[in-house]
Amino acid sequence: MSQIIESLSEISQGYDALFVDLWGCLHNGVRAFPEAVAALQAYRATGGAVILVTNAPRSRHDVARQIAGFGIPEEAYDDIATSGDSGRAAMFRGAVGAKVWFIGQDHDTSFFDPLQLIEDPVEITRVPLEEAEGIICCGPEDPHADPELYRPQFLYAKQKGLKLLCANPDIVVDRGERREWCAGALGQLYTQMGGESLYFGKPHPPIYDLARRRLARHRSDVPDSAILAIGDGPQTDILGAMGEDIDSLFITGGLAAKETRTERQPEAKALEAYLAEEQIAPRYSIGFLR
Repeated sequence: MSQIIESLSEISQGYDALFVDLWGCLHNGVRAFPEAVAALQAYRATGGAVILVTNAPRSRHDVARQIAGFGIPEEAYDDIATSGDSGRAAMFRGAVGAKVWFIGQDHDTSFFDPLQLIEDPVEITRVPLEEAEGIICCGPEDPHADPELYRPQFLYAKQKGLKLLCANPDIVVDRGERREWCAGALGQLYTQMGGESLYFGKPHPPIYDLARRRLARHRSDVPDSAILAIGDGPQTDILGAMGEDIDSLFITGGLAAKETRTERQPEAKALEAYLAEEQIAPRYSIGFLR
């Protein structure tokens, strides 16, 4: 059974670094959670390092600007690792070809901005599906529409043997009080249809490799046993941490608030049933990061 704790400070002294999710943990897509921000600031004041690890399909610089607008100050973290940066590196190395069909919103087009770290990058061109060698998916054009709307295009793409680069493995997020579909829902559909989807965010290894590299810039030689992953996504944050053999703190008041009957804290029996259903085993759980 996962240990339900009252605050991060109860356990933080056992860890040198935190890998912290953003959406549902530090903000709700509209504004920051003040208690969560304060908890990270207090942890950093004791000498701990905080790496924000997010499935945002954008660069860390774009994410930093976004979260500043939500009210998350730079003093709350040391660095940011995004699925966008991990996926962009793969794209510029030619993971899905040079001519790509893009699925996303206008604000996602920064995914194609040059990435200086890649030597001899592939020159990427956005083209119609009929001309494409691969697919870049940052999320549905309309995050409130049924992902099934993409089935006809995906059938055509699968028959052509196109690979889909999924820049955000999240299935859904809650923006304020409204739930939205993410790129992971489209990647999941494409895979179910027999297509090949490539993932670069949680729970898949590439983003954790990136997070460790970002951590190494601030703290050297931090073993995995001294890292605590924090997040509200059962199949992203917690499953990913389990795959990396990293301890985790499950935020039950995010995506699983209803299932775990979380008001301030989760109901123990509801939490136990939920963890069994999701087949995850976070070491700790808490209603909200504080």
